Amino acid sequence: MSETLTCTLPLRQWRGERGTYHLVTLTGEEAEAIAMHETLSRLEFGSRRGFGSVKVIARIGGTHWKTSVFPQNRKSEWVLLVSKKVMKREDLIVGDELTLELELL
Repeated sequence: MSETLTCTLPLRQWRGERGTYHLVTLTGEEAEAIAMHETLSRLEFGSRRGFGSVKVIARIGGTHWKTSVFPQNRKSEWVLLVSKKVMKREDLIVGDELTLELELL
């Protein structure tokens, strides 16, 4: 059960108590597809992953990595964290529009 999503989203910054994080937020059709994938996985395997997350292979430019996306607002939004390592490799700054490819695992 694998599906690939492609979208263009702005890179945002969020400051929390434990540090600063860089992320993109998936909404709309992409969020619906991820939520459906999570529901089907839960039904198939009989359990839910931590925080309701979904494993993915993320690709931005020439960089890809295995990670997870996390639900927000009752699964109407999903968040992908972008590490400083990826930002440096792809020469990204806050506000850049990223072309993101997510392979749902």
